[in-house]
Amino acid sequence: MNEYLEKIKKATEPLRQQIVNHKVYSAINDIDDLQVFMQYHIFAVWDFMSLLKTLQNNLTCTTVPWFPKGSADTRHLINEIVVGEEADIDSFGNRKSHFELYLNAMHQCGADTSQIEKFIEVLKKTGDFNAAFLASETPIEASKFVDFTFKIIGSNKDYLQAAIFTFGREDLIPGMFVSLVNDIHKNFPNSISIFKYYLERHIEVDGDHHSHLALQMTSNLCGTNEQFWKEAEKATVESLQKRIDLWDGAYRKIMNRTTTAIAASC
Repeated sequence: MNEYLEKIKKATEPLRQQIVNHKVYSAINDIDDLQVFMQYHIFAVWDFMSLLKTLQNNLTCTTVPWFPKGSADTRHLINEIVVGEEADIDSFGNRKSHFELYLNAMHQCGADTSQIEKFIEVLKKTGDFNAAFLASETPIEASKFVDFTFKIIGSNKDYLQAAIFTFGREDLIPGMFVSLVNDIHKNFPNSISIFKYYLERHIEVDGDHHSHLALQMTSNLCGTNEQFWKEAEKATVESLQKRIDLWDGAYRKIMNRTTTAIAASC
């Protein structure tokens, strides 16, 4: 790994540790808590796909007539990631994007998908994010998370898009969360088997192979441009903070649900 990548990793390590050790994981005690978490997380899964397709649009030729664009090495890197994220296989061997797989997991475990579905429905019709957030009653932390991602998308700076894609998204699910999900799966095997599979695929594909590809892509795009690397570090820090804020929102919702349930039983 080159010195610039190492510098960003070092600068962002405290934030990464806050994410992988976030209190939201230990707050998830049952399938109802997991449902709440997933209702927040799905927005990050969706806008990850938008970030991915932005990179593909910017780094390859996706229009006709076709012309060679940029570095063939970078084209290969992003296209390989797109195939894995947009057309992976589910546990039955059917092709699905990771977003569709996550939605299937939500449906199986009884998580409410109405917010993300309404958000997408309104956004498709209007192209207006604020209208979509309002109509779907998107949690404020989720709307701010998506807003930041699309601010970077709108910057038209592929090196910033690659940086938050690489350092802000690919390997942030901690082992303790996987263990927790495995424990819940023992009690509810028919309710979270898809989510368990999603996490296993995420770790196998995204956290290993794709993370190496993404690091190389970011390195290719920033090159030796000191200003690019400074901007990339700043964007990565902000991206990680937005993730912490998103997890904070999910944690508060879970704790409010728990407090309400206890009060009702008294």
